[in-house]
Amino acid sequence: MNNMFMNTYNRLPVTFAKGEGAYLYDVNGKKYLDFGSGIAVNLLGHNYPPLVKAVQEQAQKFFHVCNYYQTDVTLAFAEKLIEACAPGGMKKVFLGNSGAEANEGACKIARKYSLKKYGEGRHTIVTLKGSFHGRTITTLAATGQDKFHKDFGPFTEGFLHIPGGDINELDKALDPKKVAGLFMEAIQGESGIVPQSQEYLEAAAKLCAERDILLMFDEIQCGMGRTGTFLAFEQYKDAGGNPIKADIVTLAKGLCGGIPAGAVLAGEKVSEVLVPGDHGSTFGANPIAAAAGLVILDTVNKPDFFNNIKLKGEKLITEIKALPKVKEARGKGLMIGIDIERESWPFLQTALEKGLLLLSSGGNTLRLLPSYIITDKEIEQGIGIIKDLLNAG
Repeated sequence: MNNMFMNTYNRLPVTFAKGEGAYLYDVNGKKYLDFGSGIAVNLLGHNYPPLVKAVQEQAQKFFHVCNYYQTDVTLAFAEKLIEACAPGGMKKVFLGNSGAEANEGACKIARKYSLKKYGEGRHTIVTLKGSFHGRTITTLAATGQDKFHKDFGPFTEGFLHIPGGDINELDKALDPKKVAGLFMEAIQGESGIVPQSQEYLEAAAKLCAERDILLMFDEIQCGMGRTGTFLAFEQYKDAGGNPIKADIVTLAKGLCGGIPAGAVLAGEKVSEVLVPGDHGSTFGANPIAAAAGLVILDTVNKPDFFNNIKLKGEKLITEIKALPKVKEARGKGLMIGIDIERESWPFLQTALEKGLLLLSSGGNTLRLLPSYIITDKEIEQGIGIIKDLLNAG
């Protein structure tokens, strides 16, 4: 492997040259079935023709325009994105480049809202243990996993990590004199595909509403239809039996199908918090990303498409649970975690040799995040490889 890059990744021994649908091909022409889709990025697989066409056509117009101005394509993308997120309560959007940037923006909105309404001292943002919100100094502070914190302190102060699922701990943590927001993933990705319970999110929505604490969802990995609804938290109900509404939502990864992009969406309560000079992003609202994002939204945000994701996910998890040496399988839609009886990273290496690309959540957990265009035949092909490797181990 080439050593010109900083040693920030444990890289598997392969170099890819092209992709097509659910497959990638290395520089020697070997074909690999992709069950990771770039960690939930390539929602429509590789080289999806309408996506390629949209990027090419926009590149022939202009690559970038300063945010002093607006562009037709970015306006269209923003309108369609807000429409897609309207069931979750969203009204306005800020466009950036990445998930970490989106989460930084979310924290800024929450703190300014609380400061302007209640004064200083009410700035804490509560997150959950096992969460992952990014790798900047602030989003590391928000992340509730100690393994990511080593060597990088001191961190931005004002974050409190609590165990997920414990309503009593949540009640104690959400002090209305100190807390600006509760920030969580409806399904945690990096810690092994861990869904929150209905009871927990119902309690969270109720407590936040009663105490005017912002309810914030990081949908960077679990959003964009991956679990069978556009936003994962839409599947949870409030105390009145209605779908939960959020105050702030963040998106990235699959937002523009492989073109770097992130978004912070604001509900009614906080839609006017930021004013000129409060926030910015040089490459945010990039026209090429917006052109790609329009294709993603036009393709994905449809009831039939979501239902298809659910059906594929049900097939995948049913077949996984029938495999030998699988301790547990869990998830929603095409976001699945598998606990096996051995370490996951060496398993990824042997899967690669057999032409299958998998992801790890550390420890003994495999993570499956295939593209939405994966077929039943390709699912069966991937499951067959996993079965053979489990039997061989």
